[in-house]
Amino acid sequence: MANRLNIAPTKSNLLTVKEQLAVSTEGYDLLEQKREILVMELMHLVERVKLLEGSIDKCVAKAYPALKRMLMAVGGDRVERIAHAVNYKFELTEKPVVIGGINFETIDVTLPKRELFSSFLGTFPDSDEVMQDFFELLTLLTQMASIRTIVWRLAMEVKKTQRRVNALDKMVIPQSKETVAYIESVLEERERDNVFVLKSLKNRQEAK
Repeated sequence: MANRLNIAPTKSNLLTVKEQLAVSTEGYDLLEQKREILVMELMHLVERVKLLEGSIDKCVAKAYPALKRMLMAVGGDRVERIAHAVNYKFELTEKPVVIGGINFETIDVTLPKRELFSSFLGTFPDSDEVMQDFFELLTLLTQMASIRTIVWRLAMEVKKTQRRVNALDKMVIPQSKETVAYIESVLEERERDNVFVLKSLKNRQEAK
């Protein structure tokens, strides 16, 4: 049983504690709803992470063998020269999103338009395949970075909300209920004493 509040058992304090109890109970209900929503959103994002992990694994399994084939076909020196000739600029932008009533920032990458940085005679089909595969990998990794960040922050918010729910459920609300019950019992006892005293006085007056 929770320890009651150390306050005087008066009617004014009884009204105050009852108001606090009503607010705490309403707050508990709202926080519990918030926690459930956050948990649902978190589970949904975790599923997205799993799907992205699968897509990244497939992309890696495709991109690195393509790079290896290119290295074997043209040699490391020529691959390095081709790489130095390529000058792509990637634009990273932050975009606000709201999940479970909480504001987050996500990162989007804008892939550049494919260009020709060398002559047709100096290019190889494998180089186009490699760049396409690594463009796709960059997009997936950017999405994963954004989602993992949101998942981490959302998990922290769930943990914080759960602590507040537990505090209300295990301490604040039981303590307020115990205090209300105590004050009401004291006031009822006083009321009975007053009634007894009044009856005694009345009986004495009637006896006289």
